[in-house]
Amino acid sequence: MARSTGLITRYLLRHLTVGTVLVTIVLCLLVWLTQSLRFVDLIINQGLSVAGFLKLTVLLLPSFLAIVLPIALFAVILFVYARLTSDRELVVLRAAGLSPLGLARPALILALLVTLANYAVTLHFIPQSVRDFRELQWEVENDLSKVMLKEGAFSQVARGLTVYVRQRTSRDELLGILVHDSRSPEKEVTWMAERGALIHTDNGPRVLMINGNSQELSAGGQRLSLLYFDSYTLDFGLAGPHDEERFRDARERSMKELLATEAGGFLSETDIRRFRVEGHKRLTAPLLTLGFALIALTMLLNGQFSRHGTTPRVLGAITLMVGLQGAQLGAANVAANRLDLLPLLYLSTVLPVLVGFYVLARPPRLKAPVAA
Repeated sequence: MARSTGLITRYLLRHLTVGTVLVTIVLCLLVWLTQSLRFVDLIINQGLSVAGFLKLTVLLLPSFLAIVLPIALFAVILFVYARLTSDRELVVLRAAGLSPLGLARPALILALLVTLANYAVTLHFIPQSVRDFRELQWEVENDLSKVMLKEGAFSQVARGLTVYVRQRTSRDELLGILVHDSRSPEKEVTWMAERGALIHTDNGPRVLMINGNSQELSAGGQRLSLLYFDSYTLDFGLAGPHDEERFRDARERSMKELLATEAGGFLSETDIRRFRVEGHKRLTAPLLTLGFALIALTMLLNGQFSRHGTTPRVLGAITLMVGLQGAQLGAANVAANRLDLLPLLYLSTVLPVLVGFYVLARPPRLKAPVAA
């Protein structure tokens, strides 16, 4: 009997594993494709390369994986065990002496492995990937060279500073440069040059202009100064992308930062509450994988065989799964306003797991004999 049980466990575990991997890959690709469309604008307007676009969107995959894994496992467990029920295989296995917990063993083994994988993704890979994603996105959106070098268009780089470039060659040479600076209340300056190039420095971007002139008009237009030059380097007076400290939100921070950082400086009490909730969500969210799996198993393995099929039980399992996800999100939102309610976050994820194990492990109740 023990040998037969081992064969059945390996048989079901193999089917569940293959199904979960395939469904996870398909769902991740679908989510990745739909979310990638949001960043096409960076290619069109910010000059992001295809390689940069792929790197930016691939960094989103760990976040997708943490969401998709529990759902994929839940769907595969429902499908496999519903098919076993429809084919009467579960009836045969029960008649052979297997308990609901024994039938659920392969799914529980896989659920525990997926839960551990989800912990690794949630605690390590997601913070790192989100941090890299935000850094890259911020650099692209704040790369002044891409903003300034829109060919044939007047681009307002900053308030009172306008740049025009007629053409940019394949060697990054600028042709037909015009820069108008009206930021000073005392004067307005216009630079024009035949050609030039953009220079990146630690203090921000500069433009090297060749064969041009500068026209300085004093306030009120009373005096015009004209200066011709062979070569001139213009400093825009704009800080480089890394001169400003970018605020990192909760999803980018490590567990130590989330649970130990105190209010002060740029961090408000609201930020600290958000950090604390994010830290505890990382500790509890992977348990939803186990909770979803137990919902599917208890709905399909608990009770007697029904001639009406598995559809009502499948729909019931889906309803409970959505309810559990909603309860976890609701508990997180409530805790974000009141940290003393953080135990609700653990209750909403741990309690379904305990109840699920209890339902599967309890001995079946025998029906009372009908009196003749």
